[in-house]
Amino acid sequence: MFKLFKKIFGSRNDRIIKRLHKAVGTINAMEPAIQALTDTELRARTEQLRTQSASGVPTEELLPQAFAVVRETARRVLGMRHFDVQLIGGMVLNSAKIAEMRTGEGKTLVATLPLYLNAIYGKGSHLVTVNDYLARRDAVWMGKIYNFLGLSVGVINSSGGMGPDSASYLLDYSYTGDQGGYPYLRPVTRQDAYRADITYGTNNEFGFDYLRDNMAFAAEQRVQRPFFYAVVDEVDSILIDEARTPLIISGPTDDNSELYQRIDSIPGQLTRQAPFIDAEGREDWGPGDYSVDEKSRQVFLSDAGHEKVENMLMEMGLLGASESLYAPSNIMLMHHVYAALRAHVLFKRNVDYIVKAGEVIIVDEFTGRAMPGRRWSEGLQQAVEAKEKVPIQSENQTLAAIAFQNLFRL
Repeated sequence: MFKLFKKIFGSRNDRIIKRLHKAVGTINAMEPAIQALTDTELRARTEQLRTQSASGVPTEELLPQAFAVVRETARRVLGMRHFDVQLIGGMVLNSAKIAEMRTGEGKTLVATLPLYLNAIYGKGSHLVTVNDYLARRDAVWMGKIYNFLGLSVGVINSSGGMGPDSASYLLDYSYTGDQGGYPYLRPVTRQDAYRADITYGTNNEFGFDYLRDNMAFAAEQRVQRPFFYAVVDEVDSILIDEARTPLIISGPTDDNSELYQRIDSIPGQLTRQAPFIDAEGREDWGPGDYSVDEKSRQVFLSDAGHEKVENMLMEMGLLGASESLYAPSNIMLMHHVYAALRAHVLFKRNVDYIVKAGEVIIVDEFTGRAMPGRRWSEGLQQAVEAKEKVPIQSENQTLAAIAFQNLFRL
């Protein structure tokens, strides 16, 4: 029965495409009149559309004329005319849905349709791509359409640690690139690149700029405008393959190397509890200062262990005579004690890590390969370095983080 209904009425996707074909007919009907316009008259359509958008006309009503204008402009400046199926692709993207297109079917050209339509609202349209080269290439290539129609185009690239302003550009076809940047891409501030009507960039840069803006101390330090519209290229890669990969901005914490070195003397003075089965058949722990959960790779101080550690910290002058290790003001001491205990009890040299040239290098537990540059978090790296008597590197802390899925929900 379901197959019969589907055969008669078509699938939901078929019905959506059929409805979009009606809009294509409207756009095609406009084509003779649009083609008859002079270049000046065609450019003037942008201001007309902006006036309508400013009066509150929704994108759905402006779409036929905007798409017709972009199609004719592309024909004049690029020698490329959007096919009907590409118009449908542009409508799908404008409705915040996914348009699947094979290589060579003109994704780059399709994106110009919804980008222009949403840019005329003056709130910024973004094209999110997967690498810096594509962002620059597509901006210069498709920028001829936007430039003809009076829209500005910005490009943001990765700066390689030199600061966002060193890799931000505005499209300018009179610029030769002899004063930095690239041909046709004039260096500007990151804020200026975002102030353009349309901005091309990578998912990473849009994400990191968002995080940096949220860390800004003053509004004028922010570079992005409130998000309005974006086309995401290679959406399956960005929102599925890399969906759970967070963008993280981290920074060093205060130098606690001396504290790690002093706390390192504590684990060697503690005794491990041995597990046993009590008279009722339940697992329990024997006498000692700490127990070990090998499965979760955690250690736990016993009541006797807590008392013993407190006495040691008092002798070191790190804990006052009337203070408790559980007090909120001493939470960092507890953090250091547990990090040192885990470093001594759970992490073994030449198994979990190696020491090379005065540096602790983590060994991957699955492949057995050394992983230079990778570091444990939560003070464990520094505790292992103190244990091995090598220089203690600064501990990093996460200052801001966001996953791609959450970024594109904003």
